[in-house]
Amino acid sequence: MPWYYYLLDFLGGLLLINGIPHFVQGISGNPFPTPFAKPPGVGDSSPVTNVLWGLGNLTVGGLLLTFFRHFRYPLSLGSFAVDAGVLLMSVMLASHFGKVRAGKRF
Repeated sequence: MPWYYYLLDFLGGLLLINGIPHFVQGISGNPFPTPFAKPPGVGDSSPVTNVLWGLGNLTVGGLLLTFFRHFRYPLSLGSFAVDAGVLLMSVMLASHFGKVRAGKRF
């Protein structure tokens, strides 16, 4: 596979895992930080904004993985790129939102 497929797999993993908390918080009716809040990423956005942001992330991440995956090789290096993206974004989100929810300023 070309090198940029791995990069797009990684990006797809990042977007998929980022979409989950926004979508879940949004459909639960909870405000949650998005890049559109004031200040960005720290202030809360409305549940509707979170649903739309979460669905956007899930859609783009899914499309990237659909169009740039080679399903003939399910255990290829691309699978590890997706896993690396999911792991990295999960740790970053847990750290960031843990601080935001605890009321700590950056």
